[in-house]
Amino acid sequence: MQRAAKPQLSFWQIWNMCFGFMGIQFGFALQNANASRIFETLGATMEDVPGLWIAAPLTGLLVQPIVGYLSDRTWTRWGRRRPFFMIGAVLTTLALLVMPNSPTLWIAAGTLWVLDASINVSMEPFRAFVGDQLAPRQRPTGYAMQSFFIGVGAIIASLLPYLLAHFGVANTAAAGQVPDTVRYAFYFGAVVLLAAITWTVLSTREYSPQQLASFDDAEPAAGHTTEQIASLPARMAALTWVIGGLLLAALIAWRQGDRMLYVLAGLCTAYGLLLGLARVLPATHMLASIVGDLRRMPLTMRRLAWVQFFSWFALFAMWIYTTAAVAGTHFGSSDPQSAAYNEGANWAGVLFGAYNGFAALAALLIPLLVRAIGLRWSHLVNLWLGGAGLISMMFIDDPRWLLLSMLGVGFAWASILSLPYALLSDSVPARKMGVYMGIFNFFIVIPQLVAASALGFALRVWLGGQPMHVLVLGGCSLLLAGLCVLRVPTRPEVV
Repeated sequence: MQRAAKPQLSFWQIWNMCFGFMGIQFGFALQNANASRIFETLGATMEDVPGLWIAAPLTGLLVQPIVGYLSDRTWTRWGRRRPFFMIGAVLTTLALLVMPNSPTLWIAAGTLWVLDASINVSMEPFRAFVGDQLAPRQRPTGYAMQSFFIGVGAIIASLLPYLLAHFGVANTAAAGQVPDTVRYAFYFGAVVLLAAITWTVLSTREYSPQQLASFDDAEPAAGHTTEQIASLPARMAALTWVIGGLLLAALIAWRQGDRMLYVLAGLCTAYGLLLGLARVLPATHMLASIVGDLRRMPLTMRRLAWVQFFSWFALFAMWIYTTAAVAGTHFGSSDPQSAAYNEGANWAGVLFGAYNGFAALAALLIPLLVRAIGLRWSHLVNLWLGGAGLISMMFIDDPRWLLLSMLGVGFAWASILSLPYALLSDSVPARKMGVYMGIFNFFIVIPQLVAASALGFALRVWLGGQPMHVLVLGGCSLLLAGLCVLRVPTRPEVV
């Protein structure tokens, strides 16, 4: 059957469909730049912080594949993805209003679970939305446009506490109280997030499932193959993972290892149990379908998994420890109640805003770079710039020069948010775009779980208790991610 080419969209159509991502990133950036600060203000120790952050990746691991699966099978008068945009937006808005007013540490940690889950409800369908709406040649531009809005949103959100303090809002508070600069930043972010996502919902339309099936990109591009993720039969694979997880837990107990390492053992065991459960469920059941798609993932996706692992391990290390590293190394304080620490925390927010600003500029250059040297080499160059940026922070004395480090991080961030998705979207069928984008999130979440469970132990045992050393480790991880890109298949016409 002759299939039609998907229509090319105009600049403003792509602008409107990606504009909501600015709101999503407002919430995401406020969370990244301020969650550790809120936890420490409410009494968390440096070793406790990674464990409290574990809420974010765990919720993504659970929510995104389910939302992707459901959105693939949804069709309403508002479309298939847009209803999830709005549900996530409303829930995220409420969580942003609650987070800075948490009276205790456990309430703040619980609110982070709700906040991250709600962001994921909106974010995952946005990734599939680009694959749905754009022809293959326009997808790098679409994902780069998302990166641009991510950068713009994150610049403003990350800078808000610093700017509010500059205009006289209180930047310190009584013990156990979150400063007004942080609280007002979260309130402003809640309004922007809801408004931006509403704009995309009202200004865009969606193709129906029948229309998507009629386009020539409905099936994966030639040259992309599907492989089993493991050669073992499902029963043996399930048993292997369960036994491996239990043995790892026993080893941690025997060696009296850090309690956070049990998260890794739990992940192995849970995956084995998931495989076993999927075997006994009907093939049409949601869980069985998701696990089946996971085990039959395209080769492109399988190799991108390693790129994503090392990229997101580095990012999570940076998000958790930049505040402590900058405040301790460049401002000389590790006391969350001190003026010096809060000054350093505000400067860390400026740095987060800076790398997102550089990412917004990089997003404009990435399509040009892709046309010049291809998807893979572009991603490698950008990842290496990010690795160099993180490593350089250890050797800079003047905190103002850390802005130069953030230039490299910004290029890496823009690339991580766009090029892997451009590589992936051509290798999956249109009818499963949502679920595969959700499964792809596993390779974002798993490294974050590894970081959350292992970095506290590594900081204490191997890295001398210096948060700056964690950032150097993250830089090395980005360099390794760049090398892994070279094994990923890509479209000949793009290269």
